[in-house]
Amino acid sequence: MLAALAAYGLWGFLPILFRMLDGVPSTLIVAERILWSLVLVGVFLLIKRRLGEVIAVLRDRRRLLYVTVAALVLACNWLLYVWAVETEQLLEASFGYFINPLVNVALGMVLLGERQNRWQAVSIAIAVVGIGIQAAGLGNIPFIALGLALSFGLYGFFRKTAGVGATIGLFAETLVMAPIALVFVVVFTALHGTGPHADPQTFILLMLTGPATAVPLLLFAYAVQRLRLTTIGMFQYIAPSIQFLVAILMFGEALNEVRLISFALIWISLAVFTVDSVRQRRRRSSSAAA
Repeated sequence: MLAALAAYGLWGFLPILFRMLDGVPSTLIVAERILWSLVLVGVFLLIKRRLGEVIAVLRDRRRLLYVTVAALVLACNWLLYVWAVETEQLLEASFGYFINPLVNVALGMVLLGERQNRWQAVSIAIAVVGIGIQAAGLGNIPFIALGLALSFGLYGFFRKTAGVGATIGLFAETLVMAPIALVFVVVFTALHGTGPHADPQTFILLMLTGPATAVPLLLFAYAVQRLRLTTIGMFQYIAPSIQFLVAILMFGEALNEVRLISFALIWISLAVFTVDSVRQRRRRSSSAAA
């Protein structure tokens, strides 16, 4: 439980690191994040003597294809998220991660043919109304929120179908993205000089994007093996809740009435969805025990 709290807490405060890199292009931040994550996770797997598992994934064409697609979707998600933080739109980004569980359900219905019960359908309908109110009230569709929720939902889908563990999957994904990231950093340096790398403080912050990515995932992988999925499901709202507070209290982003109503509907939707999930889980446990 402490590992889960630490993982979601770190994810919640991650925008502070990206805001400290204000002035560094979001594309460069994502490229550095990929490379330093690769180094850190690679060292971890080397110590654990698990690099053989990575080789097995790379030799399996089907799994490699799914990992590659997942890597591309994840890169888009990272880029959109960093850009949202840099352009002072963290509030909308947190909105995206609030609706992410419901997007996962919708993707399961569309891509996997999963059926939902009445209360799950109600929760999705409430969320759609909340998104509609925000779109109508603000005069535009919340593309950042929908883009983050959809990209992360698709990432989860491809990771699920790839059948690769969290740590091995992250290393394989960053390994696939690393050549592109490395070429980008080299070209950026050739065109703009050392730039952010010349400042020791900025360079250290760029290095920290690796641990900031890998450490929460390793903690999450540890927690998910020891906690019930229902419990993990409860924890997943911690990160966007922290991001919501950081956006308002630390970054000074405005929370108008329309957004407040929209968020309130999303919270109601999540409450309905979570309560129903807990009831379904208990019902299955009782049936299994009987």
